[in-house]
Amino acid sequence: MPSPFDPVDWKLAHGRTLCLGPEGLIMAIINVTPDSFSDGGVNASTDTAIGNALRAVKAGAVIIDVGGESTRPGAAEVSAAEEQARVLPVIEGLAAHCEAIISIDTYRADTARKAIAAGAHVINDVHGLQREPAIAGVAAETGAGLVIMHTGRGRETLDDPIEDQLLFLGESLDIATAAGVARQQIVLDPGFGFGKETAHDNLALMARFPELHALGYPLLAGTSRKRFLGTVTGRDPADRGAATAASSALLRMAGAAIFRVHDVAFNSDAIKVTDAMLSASDRGKERHQ
Repeated sequence: MPSPFDPVDWKLAHGRTLCLGPEGLIMAIINVTPDSFSDGGVNASTDTAIGNALRAVKAGAVIIDVGGESTRPGAAEVSAAEEQARVLPVIEGLAAHCEAIISIDTYRADTARKAIAAGAHVINDVHGLQREPAIAGVAAETGAGLVIMHTGRGRETLDDPIEDQLLFLGESLDIATAAGVARQQIVLDPGFGFGKETAHDNLALMARFPELHALGYPLLAGTSRKRFLGTVTGRDPADRGAATAASSALLRMAGAAIFRVHDVAFNSDAIKVTDAMLSASDRGKERHQ
C-alpha cells in the first residue's frame, strides 16, 4: 500500500490540480451562515466573508471552504435558493481576487453545479453523496474535486467505528464510480463529530485513523472546535484553536493530507512543525529518497 505521504495529484475543476501527501494542507472554513455552531454570523455579508477568506489565505490556507447551511445538530435547513444566495457571490468574489482553491460545502447537486460555474474547484459533501446522489454526476461532468464525508447521523451504525467507515464510505464510493467520478478526484473525510456522539468515539477514531488508509484515498481531517475537544479541554468553541492544532498535528502524523479548520494560523504552524519533524525522521527520509 502506498504511503499517505507520497505525492498524489488531486484533480479539480477548471483544470486545476493540488499535490497531496508530502505537506499537510489547510482548508479554511468560511461559513456564510447566521447559525453555525462556533462562527455563526461572523461572515454576515459577502464583503466580510471575502475579506476573511483572503486573510485566511494570507495566514496559510490553500483551500477556502464556503458553506451556506449550518451542519450543527438541530440546525434548521435552508432552501436551495437561500443557500445559493449566500455562497455564490462569495465564490464569484474569491475567484476574481485570488488563486486559492475554492470548495463549496453542500449536499445539493444544483448548488454544486452553480458553485462550480461561479469558480469553485471542489465539492465537499457532508452526506457522502447519499442525500442527493446526483451531486456525484456534477463532479463527474465538471471534473471537480470531491470530498466524500462519513456521517453517522440519521442511520444505524456498526459498533466498530472503522467497520462503519468502510461500510458507509464504500457505498459512497460506489455512487461516485457509477456516476463516472475519476479516482483522482476523490478525497475521503471520516466526519469527526458527525454521529460520533461521545468524546471517546471521536478519540477512538483519531487513534485508529491510520486504518482508514486501507481505502486507498487521501484523507481530510475536520476536528476544528468540535465538541469532543471541548470535553477534553473544558473550553468553549471559540477557545479551542490550540486543541484543534494539537489534533491536527496528531492526525498529520497519522497521514491526513488536508485539515479543515477555523483558526488557520494555529493549524498552519502546527502542520509545518509536524512536517518538519517528519522530514527529519526515518519516515521522512524514506519518502524523500
